[in-house]
Amino acid sequence: MKKEFIEELFAKFENACYIYKGVECWSARELQEILGYTKWDNFLNAIEKAQKSCEGAGEKISDHFADIGKMIELAKGAQRTIPDFALSRYGCYLIAQNGDPVKPEIAFAQTYFAVQTRKQEIIEQRLLDIARVTAREKLSKSEKKLSGIIYERGVNEKGFAIIRSKGDQALFGGFSTNGMKRKMIVPDGRPLADFLPTLTIKAKDFSTELTSHNVIEKDLKGEKAITHEHIENNKAVRKMLIGRGVKPEQLKPEEDVQKVKRKLETEEKKALKELKKKKK
Repeated sequence: MKKEFIEELFAKFENACYIYKGVECWSARELQEILGYTKWDNFLNAIEKAQKSCEGAGEKISDHFADIGKMIELAKGAQRTIPDFALSRYGCYLIAQNGDPVKPEIAFAQTYFAVQTRKQEIIEQRLLDIARVTAREKLSKSEKKLSGIIYERGVNEKGFAIIRSKGDQALFGGFSTNGMKRKMIVPDGRPLADFLPTLTIKAKDFSTELTSHNVIEKDLKGEKAITHEHIENNKAVRKMLIGRGVKPEQLKPEEDVQKVKRKLETEEKKALKELKKKKK
């Protein structure tokens, strides 16, 4: 493919993109022309194959092939509705995969949408990583806050560790902190929370914040009273999770959140360097 041809196709795909219900989409009618199909029926055949592939992948067809019939003008002011679809990026990719491989436009589209889809996946994963790192940092602050509050009420560092473990035991259905670490194969000397999924980190954070609040509101003092309070708060959070079909002790461990944090920081530094290069 010549460079000029590639640049022209790239511009066509970019310009054809529009927002439909908050999502990037392409009109099937416009895509038909861009991909070099002269007849709608032939292109519709590729669409139908793509829809079967979509269904086979476990995706909802209507999420990627929204039926949006288009009104066209006829002679003497008459109008007629013709079939059209609002295609998601993934829908376009599937059409390209099921299109006529002889057409150079199809070959380009396969690469274009594969790359674009991958970009979206990378962005989505980065947002999930940021949310997990943020949740972990928030839990650390909440635990530090609770530690300070109960220290003033006669509980030392060792007592705080016991309170936290008892809370974990209530949250994780009988598994203590060390029990969960063994279950999740957490390396020695590393915090359990660094390997928990975001949902569980937030559950622990909520329980910890509840305990901090109630220790002050109820004016609780001593390890025994505060331990009981923390256990009850974790039981309440567990009950809520169980009610929504989630058993926290059964959720799979995730990548070390400290590694995830370092990866995000490295990516950010790299992005800043590239941005500076572009400005020069």
